[in-house]
Amino acid sequence: MVLELSLFVFAFFWCLRETKAILFWLYLWQIKEYHLGRFIDHFRTEKGRKIFLNKIIFLKILLLSLFIFLVAWQPYLFFLLFLLYFFEGLKLLFDFSQKRILKPIFTKKTSSLAFLAFLFLAFYLFVFFKTEISLLVSLLIFDIFTPFIVSGLVLFFQPLAFFWRSNVIQKAIKKREKFKDLLVVGITGSYGKTSTKEFLATILSEKFKVLKTKEHQNSEIGISQCILKELKPEHQIFIVEMGAYNKGGIKLLAKIAKPQIAILTGVNQQHLALFGSMENLISAEGGKELIESLPEDGLVIFNGENETLGEIYKKTEKRKKIVGIEKKDFDLWAENIKVEREKISFRVFFKTKEKMDLSLGLIGVQNVQNLLLAICCAKEQRMTLEEISRAIEKISQEQSGVRLLKTKDGLNIVDATYSMNPDSVISHLEYLKVWPGKKVLVMPCLIELGKASKEVHRKIGKKIYEVCDLAIIATKDRFEEIKKGAKEKAIFLEDPVKIFVTIKQFNRENDVILFEGRLPKEFLNLVYGN
Repeated sequence: MVLELSLFVFAFFWCLRETKAILFWLYLWQIKEYHLGRFIDHFRTEKGRKIFLNKIIFLKILLLSLFIFLVAWQPYLFFLLFLLYFFEGLKLLFDFSQKRILKPIFTKKTSSLAFLAFLFLAFYLFVFFKTEISLLVSLLIFDIFTPFIVSGLVLFFQPLAFFWRSNVIQKAIKKREKFKDLLVVGITGSYGKTSTKEFLATILSEKFKVLKTKEHQNSEIGISQCILKELKPEHQIFIVEMGAYNKGGIKLLAKIAKPQIAILTGVNQQHLALFGSMENLISAEGGKELIESLPEDGLVIFNGENETLGEIYKKTEKRKKIVGIEKKDFDLWAENIKVEREKISFRVFFKTKEKMDLSLGLIGVQNVQNLLLAICCAKEQRMTLEEISRAIEKISQEQSGVRLLKTKDGLNIVDATYSMNPDSVISHLEYLKVWPGKKVLVMPCLIELGKASKEVHRKIGKKIYEVCDLAIIATKDRFEEIKKGAKEKAIFLEDPVKIFVTIKQFNRENDVILFEGRLPKEFLNLVYGN
């Protein structure tokens, strides 16, 4: 009776632990968009390697080996294993109370995968709940191999997901073909896509009925579902954000949406590890595929401040426009740019000799280029400067992906956690110069940069040394490269509580703290008091 009760309690804590593990692996697959290359690349990072290379995993493998080969020790091993799962179960309950459980957003796909994973777990328990020892060994094996079991389920159902995906895409293509008079604007690039989409949608909505893809809806499925669920006959313009992780990805999105206008925001080394080469990356996010997909009378609008796009502009034979800063050979450009804490102001000049003055509550000079792209597109739709200016007044800080916030502890936070790429980090650091007080950066290392990673992080390090008083790097992957440039100003800290305690001292009126990229939820909860 005592043994049976012990086994029941053991199985209970094991199930708690497995629930957490299954949800975590589904979460990881989901944030990597079920893309095998992105999933594998995660384990090239320090954080990813720690998932497997840690003391708990090694201890469990050791216990499994001892269970199999040292039969006489099994009663003692059972006690050790019981304690291990007991404490893991308690930690899960504590993490749950602190809202630190990593779990996926439950879509139809993740819900189906979770159901199958737990169904397989129940079947596994039923099959191996025969004898005490066989049960313990079997549960330990399942625990150790959970990452492979969940990943196996994901990959096993990928063919089904492929057929479902193909069906959704074909339905979207057929529906899109019915909208003969719909103007579609495709926006792609390594950075600036979302803010440019948001700016353009706000401006065009002043005169037209506009549909835009939603947040993180820039893949073939996201765009297809937007067409199927949101596109209505009354829509005049459809603004489509386009993202890809491999060559040919943007070509597929263009086949679905059929854009007549392409806006190219900029290209850098972000996602280079997934594309394999800059040539492949430039083909997709550099806009070549999008340009080739436009009709003969299509229009391409270039960010003239990006060197790579400047070269593509020269070779493009279709109708084209180029925008930039303080260069009179552009179709429109900005001068007299003034960056303040909570706003930017500048004058826009047009080749047509027109000009307009703008002032709006956005954070950082990087917004100027994205606004110019949007203004150029709006002007091509014969919007007047008065209409454009009136619409721009409605643009909010949140639409730019960067917010200036004041916490209950008196911290001035520049929150740029929406996304991170090499250019945005440099631009946001440059913005910190308008603050006369202490300047602090909190960020993880960038990922998916491939062979460009070392040089990119060294460059960021140099910018940190130029601007910041302190930089807290929350992941270890390229900390040494950052440290070479930032010197004594860069420190490595990954504990959320210690990071929070460190930044709390920078709470004077003119101090500022920049948050870049994906930071731990626990840390953000501490900062914002959630």
